[in-house]
Amino acid sequence: MSHLLSGKLALISRVSSKLHHRTAFVQYTLSLLKTKIISKWVYFSRIYLVYRCGDGVVWSDIFQFRVLPDHPFWSPRLAVFGDMGITSNLALPELIHEVHDLDSFDAILHVGDFAYNMDTDGGRYGDIFMRQIEPVASRVPYMTAVGNHELAYNFSHYKSRFSMPGGDGESLFYSFDIGPAHVIAFSSELYYYLYYGWRPVVRQYEWIKKDLEEANKPENRKARPWIIAMAHRPMYCSNAVDAVHCDTVDNIVRTGYPYPDGRGKSHLLGLEKLFYENGVDLIIGAHEHSYERFWPVYNRKVCNASRNNPYVNPPAPVHIVTGSAGSYEGKDPFSPIPHKWSAFRTQDYGFTRVDIYNGTHLRVQQISAELGSAGNILDSFTIISNKHGENLFTCHENQPHSFQPMIKLRPAVRVQAKC
Repeated sequence: MSHLLSGKLALISRVSSKLHHRTAFVQYTLSLLKTKIISKWVYFSRIYLVYRCGDGVVWSDIFQFRVLPDHPFWSPRLAVFGDMGITSNLALPELIHEVHDLDSFDAILHVGDFAYNMDTDGGRYGDIFMRQIEPVASRVPYMTAVGNHELAYNFSHYKSRFSMPGGDGESLFYSFDIGPAHVIAFSSELYYYLYYGWRPVVRQYEWIKKDLEEANKPENRKARPWIIAMAHRPMYCSNAVDAVHCDTVDNIVRTGYPYPDGRGKSHLLGLEKLFYENGVDLIIGAHEHSYERFWPVYNRKVCNASRNNPYVNPPAPVHIVTGSAGSYEGKDPFSPIPHKWSAFRTQDYGFTRVDIYNGTHLRVQQISAELGSAGNILDSFTIISNKHGENLFTCHENQPHSFQPMIKLRPAVRVQAKC
């Protein structure tokens, strides 16, 4: 079942049955589920649906689902994270507490790597993961981006368990509106796994380009001034065990694929320039088992708005990496000397809280899930932008400011090469 972000009753829930017979490992059918709305009620201006799911004979427990407004004039709070798993997911208890007990989040953004792995033991790990997130996913929209640990059988287990709105129809790339923000979810994995050729990468790139064109129409950007993009693999990071993403000049998602054009090296299908030109404000990644915040950056150049207020009308997008939800693989250590674009980093397990207050103010906080410090705020910053739109960033024009990063390091649990 998938909960769509809409205030219209007919669009609250969608259920589907899928038959997968293109994979060799197993053939199975997901049972057709029915969603029965029992009642609808309002509590302090919030609308809830009371519902249950089943096949007409066997029914689930009764749940309460938060119905989100379909207009931009409200302030959503999002929980954002990646790299969770089913055995050491330390962030999950705190998330359940905040979503189920405190009702403090309006939606979840899970940026890849769910169960480690969904296909393991004939899909049993995927079943366990879905049961574990039930207290959260049954109550608020659980929006996803695919990660490298969902790769098996052409992402079939992921596609079978999550149904996101629009996009490619298989939940690999799509977009949605929430409050004053437009959110784009895309697959960084298509860039690294070319088993099916270039066509999926090109198709996604062209879709993102058209989606950004639509989001930047004056009436749409006025209503949803913030544009947020999320995918599993980051464009920037400073972890010691991941030179492919953190150190190489040609991060494939960021720059695209290099090719000789007779005049030097050019690139195809890179997303950083596309996001920059279209005024994407916040870019969220995971994959690294840590949290890291970056100064406004474009093409590996730091472009802070000013020395004292780097995030006030920033001249470039702001990136964060939030992959510390609790992967069993352990924490990823940082390089001793951070890159110049790194502003803050921590290895604490946790998740990110994003408050979209209005069209000008967006706050990001990193929340600890470590034993003894769960709920503590590790990092907090606010992006203030009085102007949103395409071709407004100026990082390509100016010499950027340089800052010394604020660093918090903890001993790593395990050093492991990244896929």
